[in-house]
Amino acid sequence: MYDFEARHIIEALRSGIPSRAVGQYFSEARPKIMKEISNRLDLAAEQGKSTGMVISGKYGEGKTHLLNTVFNLAHSNNMVVSYLSLSKETPMDKLYLVYQKLVQNTYLPRRQQPGFMQELEKISANSPVASEMLVYAARQLETDKLYYLFRSYLNTEDSDEKFLLQADLEGDFIGNAPLKKIYRRIFGQPVKYNTNFAKTKNCMDYFSFMNHLFLQMGYHGWVILIDETELMGRLGKKARLNAYRNMAHFLFPEKELESVFSLFALSASYAEDVIEGKHEYDNLAELYPDDPGAQKPVRAVLDLLVKSPQLLPLTSGEISEVLNKIQDFHGRAYGWTPSLSIDSLTESTRSGGYLLRTKIRAAIEFLDQLYQYGRAGKTSINELGQETFAEDAPSLDELEQETI
Repeated sequence: MYDFEARHIIEALRSGIPSRAVGQYFSEARPKIMKEISNRLDLAAEQGKSTGMVISGKYGEGKTHLLNTVFNLAHSNNMVVSYLSLSKETPMDKLYLVYQKLVQNTYLPRRQQPGFMQELEKISANSPVASEMLVYAARQLETDKLYYLFRSYLNTEDSDEKFLLQADLEGDFIGNAPLKKIYRRIFGQPVKYNTNFAKTKNCMDYFSFMNHLFLQMGYHGWVILIDETELMGRLGKKARLNAYRNMAHFLFPEKELESVFSLFALSASYAEDVIEGKHEYDNLAELYPDDPGAQKPVRAVLDLLVKSPQLLPLTSGEISEVLNKIQDFHGRAYGWTPSLSIDSLTESTRSGGYLLRTKIRAAIEFLDQLYQYGRAGKTSINELGQETFAEDAPSLDELEQETI
């Protein structure tokens, strides 16, 4: 009898593709850093304190696996989790794009699929949650756009308006003029903004609003996990500094966020290749020479990135624990009993190089050969994935296409 859950685990490990299921079953490694993360989750869930953290590591050493482990730990604490990998389409210097992607990849506890709008639709206009959120939107945010938008969302019976307002909450922001028109139609009153909303300036309002909403829904907090943070290094100089400024909202939250833990995963070479190699501290002084207020959050982020704890290679004992689990899952996945010692399995991983990911794949290939043929030769797994921090720039062909 095959164990399909075990087979899913083995296939995920074999492919090297990060998996939440793998994070659930392989969570004992690196106890020191996991204890610190667990303490920060407790601070958010139990005391309402928001904190942020950065971890760094080499390619293939388990950064994404650790994020998936935190994902499962947060859900077990009844916390909402949002997971995002930065990319060219979702750069950290444009917070409104980050918000949109995070909302699309937000998971409620005990849910396998992302999304929470189905819960939002259950909130009635006269409910305590609605009343609390309207007071919060009117008094606690930089702008009061979300007060008018959420009140309209709760009271409209027009399906097209409902769709438009919901899309705004998901990051497809509507203009001020359409919102004013909708609000006037529903309530017969004009909209009078205390401050006009601009997505490039006031996007943190949406993070704060959703954060408060999750707490009102009864969840214990919000965990924001951001992978591939090193892709900031490919941005231009000014864009990188703006990205650091945006990170400060999550790494050093003041009153903007409640019960939020944010975790960024970064390449171990970022400090040397980008912060030192591209002279980020000098760039900061050059762009904001007479503005200490503008320099302070960026400098704090740079300091944190330089000092971020690095994921060290697993100890021999930790590797043995991982391989022991892999052997157990492989046996359950294919209905057999591997009869070899951990020392033999460890020896089979030497051909996999130094990366944890390739060691795991080498061990699985070794077990595959034993299962299929009763014997195994030498395995060979290529190591790929060197980071590059060249700034993104269009090629000549791309520039010619843009002018057509």
